[in-house]
Amino acid sequence: MTRPPRTLVLPPRLTASARTLRATALRRGLRVVEATASAVPEGLGGPGWAESPEWPEGAGPAASTVGTASTASTGSTGSTGGEGHAVHLHAGPSFADVVAPTLGIALLEAPADWLARLPRALTRREIRAMPIDEAYRLRRPAFVKSPNDKSISALVYADGSRLPGPDAVDPATVVLVSDVMTFAVEYRLHLLDGAVHAAGQYAESGRLRLGPADGDALAFGREVLAAAGETLPSAIVVDVGRDDEGRWAVIEANAAWASGCYSADPGRALDTVLRSAGPATDLSPHDRGFVR
Repeated sequence: MTRPPRTLVLPPRLTASARTLRATALRRGLRVVEATASAVPEGLGGPGWAESPEWPEGAGPAASTVGTASTASTGSTGSTGGEGHAVHLHAGPSFADVVAPTLGIALLEAPADWLARLPRALTRREIRAMPIDEAYRLRRPAFVKSPNDKSISALVYADGSRLPGPDAVDPATVVLVSDVMTFAVEYRLHLLDGAVHAAGQYAESGRLRLGPADGDALAFGREVLAAAGETLPSAIVVDVGRDDEGRWAVIEANAAWASGCYSADPGRALDTVLRSAGPATDLSPHDRGFVR
């Protein structure tokens, strides 16, 4: 049986990882649409758009052949919605929030307080989720970040007074506040259906350094999934690291649709991306609770 066409939508400016995923998607036979502005290209998502030979200038597919998904997740990542075609997305949050609702794409992400609710044995540090209005009262150094986007820069702040003020941020905005922890090496794990589907090193001593996944990192990823896998969507990215004392800890969870693949196998990383941002009509009952 011929599979319906699938499309991967990309933002106007592509990162190195996005270019890698674009090439991987084209080899797999997906249509690729690269937007020319932070808006849905005219006609994209309308009835019959996937089959139309007349594409708006700058919004046409980079490849029009239809192929099968990779062998790793053929059935689960090639879901079909709408007018017999599936539309997926790989982009940053600001672009995704504009485009996804128009195209009927459900964006999966971890709960805002997921990291704070993990057992201390998995984080090795105190982490709290709180409104930034409460974080302003911090009188000690702390690592502060937004849970699921980059609206609050992920930095070590000397105290709460150094955070963006109420003139720039809604006081109710939730942030994650954690003890400062330094990692000797960091890995990105692409999780799919309760397993580590792809992985790779992305940093060493705080500097970008790409490499293969360490066996201990994979083992720790499986430990995290055993303890907290049910509290995550079926497709997500989790970063883990090891400190100078050899202790493993979860660094953060990120939406797969907005995450770089770094040195991970791009085909398997793409599997995770496709599941994490696909037709809302194809959501599993489990994933419905993790839509952005």
